[in-house]
Amino acid sequence: MKPGIVCLCAFVACLLSVSPLVADDYDLDELRAISEKYSDVNLALADGYIRDPANHCVTAASEGYPAELGAMGVHYLHPTLLQITGDKPRVDGTGTHTDFRRPAILIYEPQADGSHVLVAIENLVFEKAWRVAGHAEAPMMNGRHWDHMFDREDTPADEAHGFMPHFDQHVWLHRDNPAGSLEPFNVNVTCEHHQKLD
Repeated sequence: MKPGIVCLCAFVACLLSVSPLVADDYDLDELRAISEKYSDVNLALADGYIRDPANHCVTAASEGYPAELGAMGVHYLHPTLLQITGDKPRVDGTGTHTDFRRPAILIYEPQADGSHVLVAIENLVFEKAWRVAGHAEAPMMNGRHWDHMFDREDTPADEAHGFMPHFDQHVWLHRDNPAGSLEPFNVNVTCEHHQKLD
């Protein structure tokens, strides 16, 4: 092998070892079929998901964005996949799970009768843990970098909805999103019927 090619290969190997690229492409129809079972919230609970203990129903307005962007909904978290380490002063963890075939978060829209309807799936990695793992860039899905979420000190809203800085990616598989299947908020989702927990 020529010296120049050897140097180039060594350089590429060095880059990959310092900052491995996490760029996954998924067939959304496949993900929809896999996650369909969680239309039954009881199956989600049986598989280890828990309803957000803070009982947030996240809207764009609650995170300091224009209300016309819509909402996310109520998040059901999988603590093991997220590797939650605590919730004071904010939810923190060491999770770097990126596989959407087993999402770390399920998102539901509250209904008038108190039930929840599955609308999306999500993965979340904590920024500190992600950086410690050697990643310089945010993860990517289908050509899109995940959203970087952190609570800005110059606004009254909590842009990270109680979490430490993190990267997250929503996938709207069970509710059409005019803005795009990978955008964070959906105008077709509402928190109008959100109820307080007893």
